[in-house]
Formats: sequence, C-alpha cells, structure tokens
Amino acid sequence: MSNESHHAAPGPTKRALVVVYTQTGQLSAIAGRLIEPLLAEPGIALRVVQLRPQVAFPFPWPFFRFLDAFPESALMRPGEIAPLDLPADESYDLVILFYQVWFLAPSQPVAAFLLGDEGARLLRNKPVVTVVACRNMWMMAHDRVRARLAEIGARHLDNVVLTDRAPTLATLLTTPLWLLTGRRKPVPGLPPAGVAEDDIRRSVRFGRALRDALLDDREQGTAPLLAGLGAVEARPELLVSERAGSRSFRVWGTLLHRAGRPGAWQRLPLLALYLIFLVAIILTVVPVSLALQAFLRPFLRRRLDAVKASYEQPSGSGLERLAHYDF
Repeated sequence: MSNESHHAAPGPTKRALVVVYTQTGQLSAIAGRLIEPLLAEPGIALRVVQLRPQVAFPFPWPFFRFLDAFPESALMRPGEIAPLDLPADESYDLVILFYQVWFLAPSQPVAAFLLGDEGARLLRNKPVVTVVACRNMWMMAHDRVRARLAEIGARHLDNVVLTDRAPTLATLLTTPLWLLTGRRKPVPGLPPAGVAEDDIRRSVRFGRALRDALLDDREQGTAPLLAGLGAVEARPELLVSERAGSRSFRVWGTLLHRAGRPGAWQRLPLLALYLIFLVAIILTVVPVSLALQAFLRPFLRRRLDAVKASYEQPSGSGLERLAHYDF
C-alpha cells in the first residue's frame, strides 16, 4: 500500500485521509483492499498515513515484552508516535481510521494519535469512519474511541468491524500464538488466526460505498455511509466478559504502571502474577459467564437485542445494499 496517491480531476476534488497502524500486516491488507475504489477514482485525492511509534513494537512479540505493553494499553497512556508527514494547511473531507484492539483498548499508536494535538486537529469537525480488525472482543475499545471522537468534535459516521470467525476457544489459542510466533496457523487442525481472507477481499465493498458517498457529498451529512453493507455484527453475550476484563485491566494496569516504566525490572513479579490471574479468568469466569448467559438468554432477549442494536450503530448489520456493492 503506497504512502500517498493523488489524482488530478476537473473541478473540486475530494480529499480523504487514511490513518493506519499494523503489526502483523493484516490491517494494512484490509486498508489496501478497502481503499482500492478510492484510489481508482479521479475525483478523490487520497493520502495514507502509517503511524510510527517512537519506540517500535516488535512482531512477533517476545513473551514478556507483550505482557509489558498491557498497562499503558489498558490505561490509554501510550508511548509517543513520530510526527505525521502532512502539510499543516491541508484539510480533508473524510478520515478513515483503521485500528487494532490491544487489551480491550485501541492499540497504543492509535491511542497516541487520538489523544495527541495533531490527531485532534485532523479529526476536529471532520466525518470519521473507523475500521476495526481483532479477534472478537472490540466493544470496550469502540466505546473509548467513539468517546474520544466525540470529545474532539469529530462526526463518527460509520464503524466497520472485521473479526476472526473461528470458534472462540480456538482463537484463545491461535491468536496469542500468532502474536508470539509470527505464524498464523501455529496449530495443525485449527483454523488460521486473524480475519479470513474472504472477509479481507470483500472489504472492498466499503470502499465502493465511500467513493459514491464522497462524490455525492453525503459525507457532509450525519447519516451513515455504510448502512446496509453488513458493516458490524455485535455479540452482546461477550459484553459481560469485556466489562469484567476492562475493570480488572484498569486495576492491574494501574498497579503495573506505578511499579515502573515499560521495561522496568520491577514490573516482572507483578506481570507474572497478572498472567496467572488472566489465565484463571479465561479458564473460569469467561466460560461460566457465557454458559450462564446462554441459559438466561430467553429471559434476557429484549436486553440483549438492545445491546446488540446499540453496538451496531451507526452502520448496522443490515444487508439491504449488499447486492449493489459486494460483487
């Protein structure tokens, strides 16, 4: 995916900014596929910015380096990113923000962008489309991103979520092994980790819809641009686990953050305790929560439907426009 592409067009030209940070390369692949129609449209000038942390995060992750990124991720106290190579006077008609989820929060480089002065300047009063790629838990991160966008004064028009479609128990093994080994299919017999190739390929439908919306000036309104394209499907049964995990992450994150800076040896004993706690939660609280919710689902149907509808906003899970853009 090129860093910058400009197309000359007669008359007014729409300008769109793409912001992305990726470790594994998967998010860049999704971004590259989604923006293909925008790159091919002469009436749209597209600029792509790859966020660069001042201290790079490794991939694959060394085990304790991965755990050591937890406190600042969960607390949204990220390390600094390099200044963006953008003209100070350039403005954009649409911003597309691609992000991963780290410890139920947006990845540290994306958090740094959202919290920084340059990010606030670029997003203020601008229509924003967010695109999330993760294992399956994204709702708490989404809450934090949309709250920050509202604080900045951005107009959050759409949210696209692409997740690993493999069974949850399988992803609890394949995703960490992918991050720690660099291999998407580390366990024979289990599906590869990450977003399926077909879902990546089909993400071009969102780019087609955004292209048409920009050419029709619909980004100037408040209605979602990607409705009817199956942009997001929320799983409300995971929300209890996410909320419990988010609360515990903030408690442990605060303890670890106070113990020392990233990389400090003083963190190691606490990180070991945290790991034991995390494994215990995954093996006990998560399955019990899911089983209890499955038992109570008939009695909680109305509440779960309301949660699902809320987290599928603004773009929704409807498919009424799919035939027009998914080809």
